[in-house]
This record gives sequence, C-alpha cells and structure tokens, in this order.
Amino acid sequence: MLSMEFLLASGIGLVTAAGIYLLLRGRTFPVVIGLSLIGYAVNVFIFVMGRLWFDANPILGSGDLLADPLPQALVLTAIVIGFATTGFVIELALRSHHESGSDHVDGHEPRRASPRVQNDSKKESS
Repeated sequence: MLSMEFLLASGIGLVTAAGIYLLLRGRTFPVVIGLSLIGYAVNVFIFVMGRLWFDANPILGSGDLLADPLPQALVLTAIVIGFATTGFVIELALRSHHESGSDHVDGHEPRRASPRVQNDSKKESS
C-alpha cells in the first residue's frame, strides 16, 4: 500500500521534473510554463511541510494544539507574486518575439541544413 507521503513526494517530483524539462527547451513559451510548474511544485512543497492539523485552533485558542498559519501565508503570498512574475515574463517574451522575430530564448533560429546539403552528404558517405 502506498503512503500519502510517497504519493505527494512523487507528485511534487514529477511536476518539478516536467518544469525542468520545459525550462531546457529553446522556445520562450515552454520556458514560461516550466517556471510556472516549478513555482507550483514549490508552493505544494511548502504547503505540505505545514502538515494537516485536526481539531487545532488556527492562531489563538483555549486548546493545547495550535496550527501553524505560516505555510499558508507563505503559499498565498507566493501565488500572488508568481502570478505577477509570470505576467511580466510573458510580456518580456512577447516583446522579444516582436523585436527579434524569433521565439527562441537566445533570439536566433537554429541553423538547419537544407535538404540538398543533407542528400549530398548521404551520397558522399555511400
């Protein structure tokens, strides 16, 4: 039987791996999506570290058990900042595409050999 900790850790790892894969792409839109995925993974990680409390007062109360509100506050703040940052990065990507005419991260389309050059190289190797 799989534990909830294993499932959460695997889910966070999978989202992080997908984010890193997208960050390493050459186009700007996958890079923006990758940054967002890594931000979501970090938010879930911080939220999970706060643990789930049962029958605990949020901040003040008469009981002995008090829940920690700091992870929820951190995640809420990170969501707002992440949304603003994502909007800013999308605007930068659109501006870069408008000025350079390419949506590659470095601003240049990769060089590809023309079909004629590829056919000539195959003939030479035969």
